Amino acid sequence: MTAGPTTPPTGRVQLALNVSDLEASVAFYSAMFGVPPHKRRPGYANFAVEQPPLKLVLIETSEATRGTGAAGALNHLGVEVGSTDEVAAARERFSAAGLAAFDEDDTTCCYALQDKVWVHDPAGAPWEVYTVKDENPVDGRPATASLEVLGAGGACCP
Repeated sequence: MTAGPTTPPTGRVQLALNVSDLEASVAFYSAMFGVPPHKRRPGYANFAVEQPPLKLVLIETSEATRGTGAAGALNHLGVEVGSTDEVAAARERFSAAGLAAFDEDDTTCCYALQDKVWVHDPAGAPWEVYTVKDENPVDGRPATASLEVLGAGGACCP
């Protein structure tokens, strides 16, 4: 017997993109969504878009890594939630479904202190469910802080 539907975490979907020209990408997405970046750091920008509810993350990479068109654009996907309890609920849901999950609690990545849990879809696309505990920690680290979880091609970011 399968379990009935459960309430998904509240929050917004995160889309993390590889970009080879951060400045041009920031200008484009600022115009597209009508908001400036929420956070800027070297090689990194994120947008907290209210409509549609979206956390858009831009991670600067080389042109060779990024390529053109859709190929190479996706870094990872995520769901930003409002609390550590919601991260724990996602972790429990993944475990109950038999999904291999990878925890990162009290991790500093993308210049923020976070709790998160990672899973990969059947084709290997990484998804994170995360909450930001401190938007600007003293020991902020760049988007490459979770490469051991994601493999060489990914990064973490809220």
